[in-house]
Amino acid sequence: MQRLTSLPVPPAPTVATSKKPRKAKPARSAGARAKAPAKAAKLPAKERAEARPAEPPHPEARPAAGPAEAGPPPQQLDIEAFSKNIARMVEQGGRALAAYLKAHEQGRGQENTDLVTDAVKTLSRVLQYWLADPQRALALQAMLGKSYLDLWANAAKRLTGEPVGPVAAPDPRDKRFSDPEWSSNQFFDFLKQGYLLTTDWANHLVKDAAGLDPHTRQKAEFYVRQIANAVSPSNFVLTNPELLRTTLASNAENLVDGMRMLAEDIAAGGGSLKIRQSDSSMFEVGRNLALTPGKVIYQNDLMQLIQYAPTTAKVLKRPLMIVPPWINKFYILDLTPEKSFIKWCVDQGLTVFVISWVNPDESHQHKDLADYMREGPLEALDVIRKATGESEVTAIGYCVGGTLLAMTLAYMAARSDPRITSATFFAAQADFTHAGDLKVFVDEEQIAGLERHMKERGYLDGNTMATAFNMLRSNDLIWPYVINNYLKGKAPFPFDLLYWNSDATRMPAANHSLYMRSCYLENRLAKGEMTIDGVGLDLKSVDIPVYNLATREDHIAPARSVYVGSSLFGGPVKYVLAGSGHIAGVVNPPARNKYQYWTGPQPHGGDLEKWFAAADEHAGSWWPDWLAWIRTQEPTLVKARQPGGGVLKPLEDAPGSYVKVRD
Repeated sequence: MQRLTSLPVPPAPTVATSKKPRKAKPARSAGARAKAPAKAAKLPAKERAEARPAEPPHPEARPAAGPAEAGPPPQQLDIEAFSKNIARMVEQGGRALAAYLKAHEQGRGQENTDLVTDAVKTLSRVLQYWLADPQRALALQAMLGKSYLDLWANAAKRLTGEPVGPVAAPDPRDKRFSDPEWSSNQFFDFLKQGYLLTTDWANHLVKDAAGLDPHTRQKAEFYVRQIANAVSPSNFVLTNPELLRTTLASNAENLVDGMRMLAEDIAAGGGSLKIRQSDSSMFEVGRNLALTPGKVIYQNDLMQLIQYAPTTAKVLKRPLMIVPPWINKFYILDLTPEKSFIKWCVDQGLTVFVISWVNPDESHQHKDLADYMREGPLEALDVIRKATGESEVTAIGYCVGGTLLAMTLAYMAARSDPRITSATFFAAQADFTHAGDLKVFVDEEQIAGLERHMKERGYLDGNTMATAFNMLRSNDLIWPYVINNYLKGKAPFPFDLLYWNSDATRMPAANHSLYMRSCYLENRLAKGEMTIDGVGLDLKSVDIPVYNLATREDHIAPARSVYVGSSLFGGPVKYVLAGSGHIAGVVNPPARNKYQYWTGPQPHGGDLEKWFAAADEHAGSWWPDWLAWIRTQEPTLVKARQPGGGVLKPLEDAPGSYVKVRD
């Protein structure tokens, strides 16, 4: 590329050629534009609704922007300002590098190094298959060469003005190439198609490699996908038409702002990049999140138990106990009043208790699954009986909180403890045979390496697990924010769900290690081989009614995995499949009238498609269906109960102090 102007790139601003450059005030800079969302968010509600763009998508939808806005009209490129901004960008880049190196000098950030090492070893096994046979390697090269020749021929025809269709086209749902110039500009169209052909070839490398065991193949597919997503031309200034226009129009001020945010995010991540997905300054737990009125009525070393204040004169006789995941904070179920599952339950006449897990530190390093069970749901049941006088409780477990609830139910069944009379699981796994892409991070070598790192501090850093979850959907949860934050130089919009997503929690070394080994690596709970405190756990002995909710697009607890786990329980199971994914499929208030859900016959075996073919589709939220199921278990109404029931003195207002401890 000798002359940029010889390429069919977008029209560039004209260059000032006067000998004495005048310091004309440039058009509104990218830095100024980056502050606009925050300013708009501080306006009164009515004005904010008018000033702000539409609410950005969340982890269950693609956060990449839609078609690009029309670029600004051509304007004068200020060479002096451009040069100064490039120098400032390099300076900010030095700060980012210093933050990275400082952490690694202190021995932090090694988890990512282990991941890279595993990726190299895994992909080397794939290449070994292809390079072991010269004919096989030649065929592989020929496959890619033919694709490139077809692309060159197509490009040559287009240069002559002949109408031709693309050799490779992106998925219509792929928002990375939504800018019109990816198709209208032949240079960018060529880059796009070359990228698509190369990634398709790379996928065939893994798909067609014989002799790989299933785990290695799954890891190879995952790592190839990560590399392909990372090298997309949409992720670089000179190969993304929208980024190129933005950089020229702002005299590269967008890159200065982006590098500043990059340095801040590396420092905030302790040497690892902690991508900001939302404007965290706009949210605070207890101020505009987790607002449902209630009291903390009990706490121990691992949890606070919250009881919410009633809003109805009568309530269902059986209290509701919610066991959230310990790898996230409970307020995903109590974001804002409009989205709050907890508030909705209270308004429907349920006495709601929620466990709020501690954000552990090195003092909790020896707490394992048995401790979480005893000091979590079992101790909460004792407190609920004191506060309400009720010995029968219905329970909900979400994600790994659901796995813990399943273990607790099996433990209670073995000890003839009948206090939980019905159970609901939200996107929770009891059988990990089909646990999805998270199994990429689970084998003996990787767990052993993770255990070594956890031993140094006594816990797993929350950012490590958050990064792993984000990698499952990197084209939704990583690269759109890299482009928006660090290349466009725009601060992210304030968005409650993404604020919660970044509010990570640590995990005690003993608990995380036992969970990963017993469930993901050895699947001992499903096999009936797991014991806690010397008690064997047999899910077939759990004969209470179960409402088992899965979400159709779940990458964390796949719908098939949840379905297979349904057959492990000994009682009646109602399997319900909700639209969308792990979060949006669960947090779906009826008033929004979004998505849908399916109900069908009693689940059996592992054929989800067969069940789905016989299922009935219902529009909107599954919440009313669940409430009707709850009421069929015990419809008796009693007088509403106040937090503590006059027996336990409230310790503090909800949402309590444990949930406010940040990683």
